[in-house]
Amino acid sequence: MSSMARPWGVVQIRMPGMDGVLVSAVLLLVALGIVMVASASMHLGERTGDSLRFVDRHLFALVLGVALGWLVFRTPMHWWHRWSTAMFFVGFLLLLLVFVPGLGREANGALRWVAAGPLSLQTSEFMKVFIVLYMAGYLVRRQIEVAHTVWGFVKPILLLVLACAALMMQPDFGTTAVLLMTAFGMLFLGGAPLWQFASLLALAVSALVALVWVSPYRMERVTTFLNPWAHAQDSGYQLAQALIAFGRGEWMGVGLGNGIQKQFYLPEAHTDFVMAVIGEEFGLVGTLLVIAMFGLIVWRAYAIGAVAEARGDRYAAYVAYGIGLWLGMQAFINIGVNVGLLPTKGLTLPFLSYGSNSMIVCCVAVAVLLRVRYENRTAEGGKEGQWQRA
Repeated sequence: MSSMARPWGVVQIRMPGMDGVLVSAVLLLVALGIVMVASASMHLGERTGDSLRFVDRHLFALVLGVALGWLVFRTPMHWWHRWSTAMFFVGFLLLLLVFVPGLGREANGALRWVAAGPLSLQTSEFMKVFIVLYMAGYLVRRQIEVAHTVWGFVKPILLLVLACAALMMQPDFGTTAVLLMTAFGMLFLGGAPLWQFASLLALAVSALVALVWVSPYRMERVTTFLNPWAHAQDSGYQLAQALIAFGRGEWMGVGLGNGIQKQFYLPEAHTDFVMAVIGEEFGLVGTLLVIAMFGLIVWRAYAIGAVAEARGDRYAAYVAYGIGLWLGMQAFINIGVNVGLLPTKGLTLPFLSYGSNSMIVCCVAVAVLLRVRYENRTAEGGKEGQWQRA
């Protein structure tokens, strides 16, 4: 190897799972998220005497997420496969911890957090990873059953229903929708017959509609969504202010830090409605850039999964597909809520919104994708640990 090639070879050995497009898209979203959390929360921090309070917490979560992501990246996919079912039940038990007196913490009428010292653990965020790992393992073990029998298709749904029931008791309608759509998408990719998939999807939609019908506050959200301006001073206030933010942004935005909706009108601007702040300060151009970055992440997830499937590692392939489904679906729902395409629900925008648990879990998801890509490349190059130039 020439002296000119050695430095590049060293970089390749130290960063064997690097995917330039995926990492670049994630880094751009994370960097934009730090800036927007600062822009949308400094006035809130000033009330407590620390204008960077939320930014510091956001950065601390990012550091934790990167550290945990590194450990996940170092873990072979066959280990996740072996323990995928056990991890689902660990996740389910974590969901139940919020109902233990003294452990569960309530905020804004929702019981979703578990006290963990100075931190609050939102267990539903970690369930998103566990459900992907479990469904991938089930599809590998029961491929023939899933494709040819109703029972093989229904079995994982029974466990999914238990998890969703625990989520709805918190209540967490947004995460429930994400889990259901991710699991259904993975079943479809795993070879489930179209008629079974369509029947189950219709049943799930009917159940969600029934939940909305019997719950006054959910029904209020739907009616508000249909006509937010008729409720602009009460239940439709948040959506109306978000739409005003997008309207003020026009094509290029009013400029970083110059938005006024986040300061005086739009509640939760640094969490669930950070996209509205981006729309106001960076306009349509900034909004489309964010959407494009999520499109790149989903594309890379599916491309990585396709390579894994081609080399015969179906578990790694399904995990990559599932992560792509989950991140893409959650981003779609959050952005849809911000622009008035979907009813309002509490769901963060991956990599961008303020939220420690969300940031940590998103870092873990990216680490898993990079691990799958690493194993794809080492399978092509020979023994694990070796790395060759593409």
